[in-house]
Amino acid sequence: MNVVAVMPGSFDPYTLGHHDILVRAAELFGTVIVAVGVNAGKTALLGVDERVGMVRAAVAGLPGVTVAAMPGLLVDFCREQGATVVVRGARSGSDFDAEWAMAAMNESLGGIATVVLPARPEVAFISSTLVRSIVRAGGDVSAYVPASVRAGLGKENS
Repeated sequence: MNVVAVMPGSFDPYTLGHHDILVRAAELFGTVIVAVGVNAGKTALLGVDERVGMVRAAVAGLPGVTVAAMPGLLVDFCREQGATVVVRGARSGSDFDAEWAMAAMNESLGGIATVVLPARPEVAFISSTLVRSIVRAGGDVSAYVPASVRAGLGKENS
């Protein structure tokens, strides 16, 4: 059985932690759509189109994985895509608590189930927020993002 899942996020930028969750989700569900959205609560490093392009480059060759911009509500996007599951990653208990609240809201709004995958220890400390801080300070993020993302961020971060 092939289940269509959506993995939403701002992916600003897409990290090795995101990639680990995505690979595992694709193995579980068969089809995963990476939904690149806008988080008004964050100061973006990259525009949506840049992020979509970077994620597409990073996931090229992963069977069953596609990438799309998500302009509005997650539940509406899932409905439009025929997805029945949302996949999220959690690095810690506080992440899980936040994901639980979002899962409950998505279930209430649109009947969409959420599966939360725990981060593997080797990538659990990586966050887009920390990577953005390193990039803004001119540091090297090569250990935290796929090579295609690093290239998209510019040579100063390679």
